[in-house]
Amino acid sequence: MRTGVVIFFILITLKVSGQTDSTAGRNDTISGRVYLLQSVERDGVSLPEIQIKEVTVTGNRATSRKSFIRKYDRLIYNLKRVYPYAIIVRAKLEQVNEEMAEMKNERERKQYIKEVEKNIFGEYEDDMRDMTITQGRLLIKLIDRETQNTSYELIKQYRGGITAAFWQGIARIFGTNLKEDYDPFGADFMIELILQDIEAGRL
Repeated sequence: MRTGVVIFFILITLKVSGQTDSTAGRNDTISGRVYLLQSVERDGVSLPEIQIKEVTVTGNRATSRKSFIRKYDRLIYNLKRVYPYAIIVRAKLEQVNEEMAEMKNERERKQYIKEVEKNIFGEYEDDMRDMTITQGRLLIKLIDRETQNTSYELIKQYRGGITAAFWQGIARIFGTNLKEDYDPFGADFMIELILQDIEAGRL
């Protein structure tokens, strides 16, 4: 199940951890306009009064920039960690498809898939156990990028719908989604830019 096995190891070794996103906005500033104060009577006393905008207090730009750089560097680190495995999944998938195309019956194909599973367990188990939950989520996205199939679709294709549904259920418990696809022009545009730099040897 090549890719399915990779995802399996991600699931059984996920470390429950939360991530928080920090956002920073612009500080409100007072323009150079002149305002006419209104006289308002309160408790028998006339006082000048003007309505002002709500003020939002945020971190300064220097702090926000440092936070962004840290997150960006961490994303690069994680992508470098998991991208090679996405390439391995793609290569294994191509190999499996070529081999299975030559097989004559379903029984032979199932036996072959079991052998592939066994080999991958032995070769990549330790690596998968060292991955964090963030790295596991990235790997799921990159598998879709490299194979044009989500991890759920691949498990379903090679191991059946029941198996795919089972692992999807486990994934959801750990806050992961095997059906998650890769969107290089939307939510994953930053990942795509980094991957292009990695592929070009710039990172």
